[in-house]
Amino acid sequence: MTDYKKNLLDVRDLSKFFLLKGGFFSNTHSRVKAVDQVSFHIRQGETLGLVGESGCGKTTLGRTILRLYEPDEGQIFFDGEEVTSKNIKKFRKRMQMIFQDPYASLNPRMTVADIIGEALEIHKHQNKKERMERIYSMLETVGLHKEHSNRYPHEFSGGQRQRIGIARTLAVEPEFIVCDEPISALDVSIQAQIVNMLEDLQKQYGLTYLFIAHDLSMVRHISDRVGVMYLGKMIELSGSDTLYQKPAHPYTQALLSSIPIADPDESNKKQRIILEGDVPSPINPPSGCRFRTRCRFVLPKCSEIEPEFKEIAPGHLCACHLY
Repeated sequence: MTDYKKNLLDVRDLSKFFLLKGGFFSNTHSRVKAVDQVSFHIRQGETLGLVGESGCGKTTLGRTILRLYEPDEGQIFFDGEEVTSKNIKKFRKRMQMIFQDPYASLNPRMTVADIIGEALEIHKHQNKKERMERIYSMLETVGLHKEHSNRYPHEFSGGQRQRIGIARTLAVEPEFIVCDEPISALDVSIQAQIVNMLEDLQKQYGLTYLFIAHDLSMVRHISDRVGVMYLGKMIELSGSDTLYQKPAHPYTQALLSSIPIADPDESNKKQRIILEGDVPSPINPPSGCRFRTRCRFVLPKCSEIEPEFKEIAPGHLCACHLY
């Protein structure tokens, strides 16, 4: 395990809510608690994986950290400076994002050179000649050629478009990158190439990642630590090996039991934990523990008291009344 020097990102009790308007004849509003009181930190040079079911708030958390969504509560500290109360532009070069859809995130009317160079121009990075040299350099860094700079996004495959998106992200020399499911829209044969490239870029440039994904096997491969979210809450966080070998939270146990195993004999021996019922509505989450409606170990106090997100072992945090 790498010896990390400092916490580059520190998130404290971060919340993001969305208001839903009532029907045509109603003035009432409902509030969706997409991210609710989430706290964690990421050390410099580290990769923190973030997993959970669709709709649990992973992407909203990543976007709120970068203030693509404005937080409703809590604080975000980047390299010791508070981000939540200051002009985000001064942090924008240092904090970037790789988006999930490699086509929707690229302007179809712009050439690759314009797409990568746009951020350089916004941040007044170098003159025109130096910008073009930087664009060519970034294309070669992600495995493309400078001849690709005059083409448009529709002329590339999905994997190549994601490489263009990564080149755009790297152009302004960021320190921290939110990787929002960067491989989920790609073919399986391409996914490993992109993940290996991200690891190489991390070593080359000393990058720090928040890696959001559904592929639990890939998250284990790339992450130093892994956080698990459920219905807007962080419910477990620990080192990658610890989480996968000794998951503490019942939801994490069920999530990891769903990982497919290639060996049929080993797969038949594995106990699969099947969760009953549907994910509750984030508009009206259950009282107490939000997972209690699907938990096989539910206790009487689970419906009354929300479990504290606390350390149950060195470096291992969990929000469950079983501990």
